[in-house]
Amino acid sequence: MFFIYQLFTIIIILISPFFIVYRILKNKDDKIRFLEKFSIYSKQRGAGKLIWFHGASVGEILSIIPIIYKYENNNKIQKILITSSTLSSSEILKKFTFKKTIHQFYPIDNFYLTNKFLNFWRPNLAIFVESEIWPSMFNSLERKKIPLILLNARITKKTFDKWIKFKKFSQNIFNKITIAYPQNTETKFFLKKLNVKKIDFIGNLKFIENKYYKSDYISKRLNNEFKKYNIWIAASTHRTEEDFCLKSHVEMKKKTNKLITIIIPRHVYRVSEIISQIKNLNLKFMLHSSKIKNLKNIDIYIVDTFGESNKFYKIASSVFLGGSLISRGGQNPLEPARYGAKILHGPNIDNFKDVYKLLDSLNISKKINSSRELISSIDFKKDKTKGMKIKKLGVIIFKKTIKEIDKFINNEIKKT
Repeated sequence: MFFIYQLFTIIIILISPFFIVYRILKNKDDKIRFLEKFSIYSKQRGAGKLIWFHGASVGEILSIIPIIYKYENNNKIQKILITSSTLSSSEILKKFTFKKTIHQFYPIDNFYLTNKFLNFWRPNLAIFVESEIWPSMFNSLERKKIPLILLNARITKKTFDKWIKFKKFSQNIFNKITIAYPQNTETKFFLKKLNVKKIDFIGNLKFIENKYYKSDYISKRLNNEFKKYNIWIAASTHRTEEDFCLKSHVEMKKKTNKLITIIIPRHVYRVSEIISQIKNLNLKFMLHSSKIKNLKNIDIYIVDTFGESNKFYKIASSVFLGGSLISRGGQNPLEPARYGAKILHGPNIDNFKDVYKLLDSLNISKKINSSRELISSIDFKKDKTKGMKIKKLGVIIFKKTIKEIDKFINNEIKKT
């Protein structure tokens, strides 16, 4: 089975230049740094101990930023490498200032490229985040005797069913994980079935507050403008969800004066589609990237820049989270909840069932199935006391996580 997988990755390498060109034209890939996906690097490793963190995209990368900063100030570590697969994740990392951390794009999962990657970077410890399971890389890490941590591991029932179809192959891959730290009880069960050697539960990393944004607030001028209006946010939205929220805005506007809906789309490159939807409803809009910040007569405010969600969550009392009215499993509700916002979501929240169970018990989140339910559930007053409970839990999880990673770091130091 592994041989077949390698043949598949060779085919991927052969067709990838065409695919990458297409992605560059669609602004989904970096036109200069795409060579990193073929293990061709312009940066140097340097001497000393190196920890390697890998996360697929923005959500995974943001969840480990507090951990990265902790080890930025650890003299036992000389270099930190972060890899990811998406352009948006590389853009978000530009918002942080690092002393010894560098970012590279993750290579195609072929045995030749993964070995080339490991020979170049020579990590002392590999930490993969959430659902990143790569057979070739895991095999190469084991052969080179590099410890592999699966941090904040997440496996959905749908994903598990796919892996278990190839049980022997899958168990062989998952067995190469040194230790896994699942983010929920369902994942813990699946990891056992997939033959992970050691599993320990420390909690969901996304409870940890990220304090390290360069600019954590919207401008004072814009904030003062928003204070004049009744605002709510529709975040991480997809096409049908934007249509749902825009039509809800039209209905809400009949009874709510000075109403502004802030839309933060899941994918920024779709802004032109959203604008077309807005125009079809004869609504007026403004882009966040616009220099003009007079909100008079504005219906919809579109956040068309990367990594801005956190700023807007701080000023909103109600946030609808996308990916939940369609079959995407929902989005992480902890960031807006941390700031005291009421979380509204559709029925599809499989990716965050345990988190929503907690938020439901704190009366922070609420499921909506229709535009009428959304409209009746939106509040314009914030309760920050509920957010403090989440922050306290995040501190506990952060300390546990560092303690576990330190065990591996100290063990690596003993070897030298």
